[in-house]
Amino acid sequence: MISPRSIDHLVFRVSDLDRTEPFYTALLGQPSHRAEDSLMYSVGETRLFFTTSTEPRAGTYDKEKIGLNHIAFGVRSLTELEAIREQLDNAGISHSGIRLDHYGLKEFIWLDDPDGQRIEFYLRPEQE
Repeated sequence: MISPRSIDHLVFRVSDLDRTEPFYTALLGQPSHRAEDSLMYSVGETRLFFTTSTEPRAGTYDKEKIGLNHIAFGVRSLTELEAIREQLDNAGISHSGIRLDHYGLKEFIWLDDPDGQRIEFYLRPEQE
C-alpha cells in the first residue's frame, strides 16, 4: 500500500480576506504569497491557502457538525507554547490560555479565527 508522506496543503474559503490576513499573520508570520484573491502561509512543509468564498455561508460554523472540527499546529515545548500565548496576547487575539488535554495529557491553546473556525496549538514534544 502507498501511504502519503505529508499533508501538502489545505485550502480554506473565508468571508473576508482583509480580515483573515492580519489574524493568520499574527499566528504564522507574513504570508509566503499574497494575491488579490488569495493568501498562502507555510507551516513546515505544509501550505495553507485562503481564498474568498463567493457563496454565503449556509448557517453558522459549528465545529461539532460534520466537517472540519479544528486544525492543530504542533509545538515542541512548553516554552514555545508560552511564547505563542504571549504572541496572541500582544496581537489582542482572544484565546483559551494554556490548558491540559484530558485525553493526551498535553498542554494546548485554542482560539477561533475570524470566520469562527477552531485553531489549536498543541504540545507534542520531540521525543514522541
